[in-house]
Amino acid sequence: MNHVAKRAVASRATAPTWTGLLVVLAVLTGCTGTGSVFGGSAGPPQDAIQVTPRDGAKNIGPEGRLAVKVPDGERLESVEVTRTEDARRRAVPGRIARDGLSWAPRGSEGRLRLGAEYRVDAVAVDGSGKRTTRRTTFSTLVPAHRFIGRFTPENRSTVGTGMIVSFGFSRPVTNRAAVQRAIRVTAVPPVEVVGHWFGAGRLDFRPAEYWKPGTEVTVEMALRDVEGAPHVYGSQDKKVVFSIGRSQSSLVDAAAHTMEVRRDGELVSTIPITAGAAGKTTTYNGKMVVSEMREVTRMDGRTVGFGGEYDIKDVPHAIRLTDSGTFLHGNYWSDESVFGSENVSHGCVGLEDVRGGGIDTPARRFYDRTLIGDVVEVVNSKDKKVAPDNGLGGWNLDWTRWRAGSALR
Repeated sequence: MNHVAKRAVASRATAPTWTGLLVVLAVLTGCTGTGSVFGGSAGPPQDAIQVTPRDGAKNIGPEGRLAVKVPDGERLESVEVTRTEDARRRAVPGRIARDGLSWAPRGSEGRLRLGAEYRVDAVAVDGSGKRTTRRTTFSTLVPAHRFIGRFTPENRSTVGTGMIVSFGFSRPVTNRAAVQRAIRVTAVPPVEVVGHWFGAGRLDFRPAEYWKPGTEVTVEMALRDVEGAPHVYGSQDKKVVFSIGRSQSSLVDAAAHTMEVRRDGELVSTIPITAGAAGKTTTYNGKMVVSEMREVTRMDGRTVGFGGEYDIKDVPHAIRLTDSGTFLHGNYWSDESVFGSENVSHGCVGLEDVRGGGIDTPARRFYDRTLIGDVVEVVNSKDKKVAPDNGLGGWNLDWTRWRAGSALR
């Protein structure tokens, strides 16, 4: 090998490579991430923005809490959180604390929604003005079992002063306090409204006395993701508003065979009636609330325990008073002489009518002047008082016993 070649080899063997130079410089600067060989400083490290639940987490339960934090010396500049559920993306409202160290969702958003995917986009800034961003995602538990509450009355309806807000649940409720707490019933003008449980499947609400005419009642349901029983969660967020109409109440005297109808406390008519016949078909005593009205309906004795004793396919002007089958209805098949003098029905209250429903009969006139929510009270019948959970019969409990049925005592 000549001398020129030897010098070239020596030069290649001893000259530092660019890679080696960068390694040396990195060692000299410490490689802490706060600076670089080219001068200046980096923003806060991305993991300084702490998001709970952690990025990529799945099946987070409703007890989980959403939070964003940064350590002292840094502050949150912006936080945007969205959730996707039912194929729709919604913003999750929240607020950054005054010290800039944390962000939290507002109000009910503090409880994670089940069956949803969340995305968090946060920006933090350090003392030197350098910014960093972080995006995380997580998803919540998809419940295997849900329950709903079927309720009365309907939204935007006008009802009578005896209306009771009633919920029937699709699955038994064992955590009654949580479910009752998630349903709020308020009124204008204000009045105390209390819930009462009838077993595990029904929750009714009413004030101490009948509603005042003109009252506006609001029912707010925040049942979604409320655990009504172990691993069974609600699925409703809904608001219903209804109004109380004029005051009408009717008093049926089974012994006198009459019904007195009052408007705003004043007697407006006395109607001859026929009530339940003596023996096994007497009419319940007590306060009953109109829950359904039909221009015409079929009444079959086999559906209410009377076998084939009757099957009338065109009962006119039928007004339901109990779930067990008590109606106040038009009667065209009995002789007109029984109205006001005899009790011949199978437990219902009958008013004189004609087949097909007349246009000016006692039954038609009463039907046209009745609202769902009106109270019909029966007295002097040789029967027991109607059960408070048979239809909207809650007015048969005094206020002390009604309050005792609340899960929020």
